Amino acid sequence: MQLGRLGVWYPTDRLDAPRLRDLLRSVEEHGYTALWYPESRGYESLSLASFLLAHSRRLVIGSSIANIYARDPFAARRGLLTLNGLYGGRFVLGLGVSHAPMVEGLRGHRYEKPVPAMRAYLDGITRDQEGAEEWPIVLAALGPRMLALAAARTRGAVPYNVTPEHTRRAAAVLGPGKWLAVEQKVCLEGDPARARALGRKELARYLALTNYRDNWLRLGFTEADLADGGSDRFIDAMVLHGDAEAIKRGLRAHFAAGATHVCIQPVHEEGDFAARERMLAALADT
Repeated sequence: MQLGRLGVWYPTDRLDAPRLRDLLRSVEEHGYTALWYPESRGYESLSLASFLLAHSRRLVIGSSIANIYARDPFAARRGLLTLNGLYGGRFVLGLGVSHAPMVEGLRGHRYEKPVPAMRAYLDGITRDQEGAEEWPIVLAALGPRMLALAAARTRGAVPYNVTPEHTRRAAAVLGPGKWLAVEQKVCLEGDPARARALGRKELARYLALTNYRDNWLRLGFTEADLADGGSDRFIDAMVLHGDAEAIKRGLRAHFAAGATHVCIQPVHEEGDFAARERMLAALADT
């Protein structure tokens, strides 16, 4: 499987079936190689993957991420193998430990220590499975220990809400030959105040989650940067904005830092799909 250079990450829970088909058509027609999607409060991950695979022709479809508390390792293994068997080897199983409120508050599970929990989950997926080290599995890895686990046990990592500096650190931990598929939010908007307002709205839920906050602090942001919706410095790092060339420079910084694949997430007003289309068209040749 080849991920290619540039993909798209999109909050698919906001879309019904016709809108999902429209998204797939646009992503494919603009020449992106992959579409990544989350698992939160809406669609079940592997069911959605089947829909996305069935309604696309050549796209790699990647979960970013499938929550390890949502299905046992055997179910994850069978889902991975089933989807790739039925759809020509186009599915990447991105796994993540999610966040305590989503695991305990929403699902009613106990949130375990992230790295041991993921290690045990991978053990369950791959135990006694010949060739499992080559399966298209990646981890939502932010800290050095989870990145090291991704390097040792999977094809690579899918970091989210990160900067080129994190990409540089992650590439060093992963080493050569691993996938480093980095998500980056973008907003094709010339008015910085409007772009930042859209960025703050998009990032609000993440600012309440410990795993992301800890990683941002490791990257040199301060508690003041993370307060009151995020400082301009923080928002500008999380959401590239301006004209297409300015955004492309920011995307290329991830490649220069060691990313093997960058998935852009268009940030726009709810329901403004025309804005999404403008961004996908403008950035496809990055």
